[in-house]
Amino acid sequence: MSISKIAVIGAGTMGNGIARVFAQFGFETYLCDLNKNILDKALTTIAANLDKQIKKGIIKDSEKNEILGRIDITSNLKDIPRDVDLIIEAIVENKNAKISLFKELELIIDSKCIFASNTSSISITEMGSASRPDRFIGMHFMNPVPVMKLVEIIRGYSTSDETYNAINELSKQLAKESVVVKDYPGFISNRILMPMINEAIFCLYESVSSAEDIDMVMKLGMNHPMGPLTLADFIGLDVCLNVMEVLYNGFNDSKYRPCPLLKKMVESGNLGRKTGKGFFEYK
Repeated sequence: MSISKIAVIGAGTMGNGIARVFAQFGFETYLCDLNKNILDKALTTIAANLDKQIKKGIIKDSEKNEILGRIDITSNLKDIPRDVDLIIEAIVENKNAKISLFKELELIIDSKCIFASNTSSISITEMGSASRPDRFIGMHFMNPVPVMKLVEIIRGYSTSDETYNAINELSKQLAKESVVVKDYPGFISNRILMPMINEAIFCLYESVSSAEDIDMVMKLGMNHPMGPLTLADFIGLDVCLNVMEVLYNGFNDSKYRPCPLLKKMVESGNLGRKTGKGFFEYK
């Protein structure tokens, strides 16, 4: 499978980062979001981040317009060319919303196209069963996409070797390191990361220590670049809760029970950096 033309659905933090990386490595890229304001913000963000790379000497000034020129934006799925080679879904972390999207894409996009999801925890097998199981795969990028080198490639129960090989080779073309993962709740990254974050929240919930000191223990004692509560704010507390619920329901094991404090904070709308307040406050 030769991949040269791709489409990213969802222009939020992950989606615009994914689109930027593909465009930067020479791929014809389509970025789609139903919200025109989010699309406009995505282009502004991409341009600003390219400016930072220019200042650092990572890319030349002349490359910026070339990269932006490879990105076409649209708020209508039907504007995506039928003959794209790969579609990467990066919408809200909600199973029903994702399945509904892929069912719609199934009617629009050529059957040869590979469907990939950037989900951080939802079953690839279940989503793939609603569209094209053999050409369905998980392609989980890490945030921020242009900086982080890892891609988690998740094979669903019916994902073909041909599909996996194409996506694995594609990851190399993007200068990413890939790991192949079987389709179990949370995959590898979030099955390990989220329970650690959840336990840090339990420590705060049980008044074991302050948020600042909990983070300091992991930064200075375990050499983590960022404390777990700061990281939770960066990821988004709603996303953390969604992943914990996938783990809890998927394994039916109490060790994955989301902390009540996490639930209350999501209910209150204090979701972290994106709302200006989570475990810490942001201006």
